[in-house]
Amino acid sequence: MNPYVLLVLLSSLGLGTTLTFASSHWLLAWMGLEINTLAIIPLMAQNHHPRAVEATTKYFLVQATAAAVILFAGTTNAWVLGTWDMTNMLSPLASAMVIIALALKIGLAPMHLWMPEVLQGLNLTTGLILSTWQKLAPLALILQTAQNVDPLLLTTLGLLSTLVGGWGGLNQVQLRKILAYSSIAHMGWMIIVVQYTPRLMLLALLTYIFMTSALFLTLKTFDVTKVNTLAVAWPKSPLLSTTTALVLLSLGGLPPLTGFMPKWLILQELAKQDFPMVATIMALAALLSLYFYLRLCYSMTLTISPNINNSSTPWRTNTTQTSLLLALSTTAALALLPLTPAVLTLTI
Repeated sequence: MNPYVLLVLLSSLGLGTTLTFASSHWLLAWMGLEINTLAIIPLMAQNHHPRAVEATTKYFLVQATAAAVILFAGTTNAWVLGTWDMTNMLSPLASAMVIIALALKIGLAPMHLWMPEVLQGLNLTTGLILSTWQKLAPLALILQTAQNVDPLLLTTLGLLSTLVGGWGGLNQVQLRKILAYSSIAHMGWMIIVVQYTPRLMLLALLTYIFMTSALFLTLKTFDVTKVNTLAVAWPKSPLLSTTTALVLLSLGGLPPLTGFMPKWLILQELAKQDFPMVATIMALAALLSLYFYLRLCYSMTLTISPNINNSSTPWRTNTTQTSLLLALSTTAALALLPLTPAVLTLTI
């Protein structure tokens, strides 16, 4: 892709997200979401492959549907209350429609079916943008409107997402689909706590971005997209394979890694709000996700692919990819748990 075109598209991505962040008017927020969608469409279809074009078409249709529902909900709220202000979502119908449309945008269950199929058709770089940056604007809108929504709706979306995200990834052999179901599960953890402690949702989002970025960048470095081909990672780079296994365990929420912090604090908050059954179901759903993370760890670090004496030595293969972003995201995904006391003082 032409560097100038790429610069324009990435600038439009930033502009759309910033516009949504800064707006308190539903029409401006809708414009930001549309700019975001239209900017990533060329990035998704740049490979000119039928699978990429199919994924792009699915993504466009889903996002256009969600944007239309958001605009309709904002219009309905303005019709009932006479204002387009996002903080005055006092119409129950409009609030429910907005949350459902935003859940469709970020791929929450039961509106999640597009997410694995779309992510499977993209390259790893665009998949990273779709899994992280594209979720910022919808989550900002959810953060602003969650207090006016029925708590039962948010709890249902969160529980379904964590369960579907765990079950859906069990039998997958494509890494991008596994990462899609991982994204669905993590979105469920964020949605279920946004009604009680919005700062915890931001903490969970930040740690999710660190961990997912580290995993996507590692897979891009190894150039693997299937579970079976992870076996070639250890001869190429034992150190990177080891840190990737730790990142996977961090995604599963095991201590003493960073991913344990948001899950622990969210379960603590749910127990404090007198929802012990919900917290128990969430913890059990995390075990489902942990299973396929452990399966990836086994394929990457405990399995070595068959090799013959005449083959090339893959551990001497030099990579030309930049590793600074990978190093920073991996460090953040593994070593931020000691900052939990400081985070607690910020979230109280």
